[in-house]
Amino acid sequence: MKKIMTLYKSVGKYWPFAVLTPLFMVGEAILELQIPGRISNIITYLQNLGEQPIDSAFMWGEALWLIVFSLASMACGVLGALFGSRASAGFSANLKNRLFRKVQTFSFSNIDKYSSSSLITRMNTDVQWVNMSFSMSIRMIFRSPTIFAYALIKASRISKDLMLVYLIAIPILVVGLTLIHVFAHPQFEAGVKKVDKVNEVVEENVRGVRVVKSFTREEDEIKKFDRENNLLYKYFKRGQTIVQFTSPLMMIAIYTVILLIVIIGVNRIESGQIYEMVTYSLNILIALNMLSMVFTFMVISKPSRERIYEVLTEVPTIKSPENAVEEVKDGSVEFKNVFFKYNLESEKYVLNNINLKINSGETVGILGTTGSSKTTLISLIARLYDTLDGDVLVGGVNVKDYDLEVLRDAVSVVLQKNQLFSGSIIDNLRWGKEDATLDEIKEACKIAQASSFIEAMPNKYESKIEQGGSNVSGGQKQRLCIARAILKDPKILILDDSMSAVDTKTDALIRAGLKEYKKDITKIIVAQRYMSVQDADKIIIIDNGEIIDCGTHEELLKSSKTYQEIYHSQNQEASHE
Repeated sequence: MKKIMTLYKSVGKYWPFAVLTPLFMVGEAILELQIPGRISNIITYLQNLGEQPIDSAFMWGEALWLIVFSLASMACGVLGALFGSRASAGFSANLKNRLFRKVQTFSFSNIDKYSSSSLITRMNTDVQWVNMSFSMSIRMIFRSPTIFAYALIKASRISKDLMLVYLIAIPILVVGLTLIHVFAHPQFEAGVKKVDKVNEVVEENVRGVRVVKSFTREEDEIKKFDRENNLLYKYFKRGQTIVQFTSPLMMIAIYTVILLIVIIGVNRIESGQIYEMVTYSLNILIALNMLSMVFTFMVISKPSRERIYEVLTEVPTIKSPENAVEEVKDGSVEFKNVFFKYNLESEKYVLNNINLKINSGETVGILGTTGSSKTTLISLIARLYDTLDGDVLVGGVNVKDYDLEVLRDAVSVVLQKNQLFSGSIIDNLRWGKEDATLDEIKEACKIAQASSFIEAMPNKYESKIEQGGSNVSGGQKQRLCIARAILKDPKILILDDSMSAVDTKTDALIRAGLKEYKKDITKIIVAQRYMSVQDADKIIIIDNGEIIDCGTHEELLKSSKTYQEIYHSQNQEASHE
């Protein structure tokens, strides 16, 4: 119940529609249940009429009541349907909004718990299932019990003995529906999880379509998809097969009750009352059938409710403290005895006893092989992750004491995986600064060596970027991301191997531009090529999560064996090109 109430808070401002829907549905049920009694009156009157002339006033009166009750019931049904649609559409929109906003509060460690395909499934497929059960609930959760109770009372006034027929059928239905729930739920739970895997295969294939085609792996990808999709089909087929037993169970109960009422009641009550009892029995059992449908949707949507609840109640591991520091004074960075690992159960630390001091305005290079934890190190500066032990200071203040937005506004990071968004080039660049002028944008692009290819485009800065930046090259994407970071005007600029896709000449031009750009800004350049960092004030060499050497290019050439190996091997590679 707690999970359901947490999700149903998403009704929000649409609560009047959610309240009015069951009220009108109850009104529809009560008005509809007046009709059998009126028809029974007509049947009984005609049966007992004999040789007497028909009372036209009586017949017209009953006919008028039938019309009134029918039209009023229809009006309540239409209004209930309209209000129910508004409530369910609003609920779905609000729930998606809550999920999306919640994900935006997640730290990297929170996001690491969920795959992107899983989060997409939760926001779409899972919300759809939950919304369907919500829509069914507000329409039927009060209407069906009202029909059940009202029809039961009416039927008991006609014959208390025949009431026993209902009381025999109800426990059988309850037991049957419970067994259906017990066996169906595990299948739907496994099926919903398998939807994540199917979406993951599709997402991976679409993103890597160029690689798939270049290696002619289409058939292998189709087989992989078929394998996961067939498992999804099997889980949902089993679950839906079990749930399908609800309908025959209800039909058996309905027709058995009707048959027993006719057989037992034929010699006990009048024909009109038999009709009324049969109608009430149908109403009672149809009401139970509607409840069973709500029950079925609740069973199917239960795994989805749990998965959505899991995201909504996820506690962000990183958040702003109370009385947070609201200003970053300068771009100095200091690591004090820092230890870090992604998984607390892991024996090995990803970063091991890091001690490092970077003065404000310095240009620092971080050099190391793939997997040496360079990216992890710089992720701690913007507090994308928190240290397990030790402290990271920015501007002389522990990063954990800052307001997150203030800290991250002061630190601009160009990540290894460059990401552009659908829209124009200028829209993407203004992520760095919303009110940036065209002159400011052109200046940033000039430093990032992006001006030339932008100016060559037909629409220049208004040229469209496709989803993920698929219509620009890797090098162009990197230069646009660097320009975007420069526009942010940060106190610390971090380039995380973000010039790997550009040629050495462009790399050198970007470094030269950055060197002249606002010398009070701290620049941290993470790279694998020594040429990308050789002009830095100091170069940090990191290996297996530890700082093994630190110094200028000249100092490291004399004292660092690792740096000498990198220098000579890369020079040899360059000479063979």
